[in-house]
Amino acid sequence: MRDVRHALEAAGTYGAATVEAVRKRVADASIDTEQRAAHGLAWVATGVAALEALSDWHGRCAPDAVNDAVLRIGVAETVAQLTGGLPMGQNEIVRPADLGTQGAARALAEAAAPLLDADQRDERAALAAALAAGQWPAETLDDPDLDAIRDQFRRFTETRIVPHAHRWHLDDALIPDAVIAEMAALGTFGVCIPEAYGGLGLSKLVMCVVTEELSRGWIGAGSLGTRSEIAGELIAAAGTEAQKARWLPAIASGAVLPTAVFTEPDVGSDLGAIATRARPAPDGGWQIDGAKTWITHASRSDLMTLLARTRDDVPGHAGLSMLLVPKPRGTDADPFPVAGMAGSEIAVLGYRGMREYALAFDGMAAPADALLGDEEGRGFKQLMRTFEGARIQTAARAVGVARRAIELALGYARERRQFGRAIITFPRVADKIAASVVDMVMARELTYAAARAKDSGRRCDIEAGMAKLLAARAAWSNADAALQIHGGNGYALEYEISRVLCDARILNIFEGAAEIQAQVIARGMIAMR
Repeated sequence: MRDVRHALEAAGTYGAATVEAVRKRVADASIDTEQRAAHGLAWVATGVAALEALSDWHGRCAPDAVNDAVLRIGVAETVAQLTGGLPMGQNEIVRPADLGTQGAARALAEAAAPLLDADQRDERAALAAALAAGQWPAETLDDPDLDAIRDQFRRFTETRIVPHAHRWHLDDALIPDAVIAEMAALGTFGVCIPEAYGGLGLSKLVMCVVTEELSRGWIGAGSLGTRSEIAGELIAAAGTEAQKARWLPAIASGAVLPTAVFTEPDVGSDLGAIATRARPAPDGGWQIDGAKTWITHASRSDLMTLLARTRDDVPGHAGLSMLLVPKPRGTDADPFPVAGMAGSEIAVLGYRGMREYALAFDGMAAPADALLGDEEGRGFKQLMRTFEGARIQTAARAVGVARRAIELALGYARERRQFGRAIITFPRVADKIAASVVDMVMARELTYAAARAKDSGRRCDIEAGMAKLLAARAAWSNADAALQIHGGNGYALEYEISRVLCDARILNIFEGAAEIQAQVIARGMIAMR
């Protein structure tokens, strides 16, 4: 493994050189002007961080041919992309010349030459064959409690989600209430809520494991906890004692299902442009007017964490406040049974099970104690504190989707026979499966690294952005490769991979699109000294 170690060291040196090169490039210009170079830096830094996470994982693993193959293939492919061309999108390749790092890239390629020049055909084929035989890369977290939690949620997913998810998707059905109740009984909605308020009081790493396993069955199941995660973190960090006592135990138990009401038409990521108003009402409460869009689970929810403008005289972020707005659960016949609130469903390709809505507020009443923390003008800062956890959780969702795509590809490739043999024996099929499992492991370990950083109590917006950036790409590329392995059958709605492809696509968009993640990472890397 000496060649791998040399390549890893050289990749770290190249990452540092890229930071300096892009920092100089943007010194006399804005990041927006040099956006290609800045976002290229983000992808380079993410690749280097993923290699570090992969190496750490391998160091904790027991000696195993599968683990060794994942490390070697992952390092070789990532270094090849760093030196030759790194995909930022389907048709956007950033090259060293775009970053001003041609010399550093040549030095990296020279240092990694033994690995880059090696013929990995046999190693990729052996990895695919081992996967087909039921061998998987190590996933233990070296903690019996964490491994037990994974096993528990994997069993639940296998019995209660996997057999039904595709039918729920095709029927555009809500996740059944009975399944939600079972998830609540497992502690799904209170993983990170403090024990004093009825939660499990566990780490973001545990949250990742839970989310990953549920999303492996269906992204809708893994995403149910996202709104509880956001609401729980908002209230635990910024709520008054009365708000914590009222809402946190109910969220943890699943008795209250929250929904996040932030996005507005034509606003997107520019939260400072939010126009929905919350004004003091004559009865001492609040009156809400405005429009929101892409609100997940809006009808069958009990609590809205709603970002609104409460100060017309203060522009931008400083005029925003976060409100905790209770609402009755809707039904199919009456989705929004409350005065002053209406909604229309947004039909979507995938990410079903909760439903998306455009909402209109016309004088909807909120109670006097709705203001989070009883602090006006703090909404944007309160929300920003949740972005790290939400993006790490989204990365974990992507890891689960990426894993499911591999499982479906493997199952089909083992059974499908062409020209007298199983198609997994053909190199182009085996290559897709080997690459998919390597990408999944790298995304998983980078996500876990981000969760550990968050659990340490330090700022980790860069790590969270990297995890989401890489994991979302892995989910999409794995789903696309798995559908290709299915051939024409993959395009048929009856095959589960058609759903997984649709579900994977959203991961590059919500909780901050890939371009937003790259912008956050680049700004952070350039500012670091």
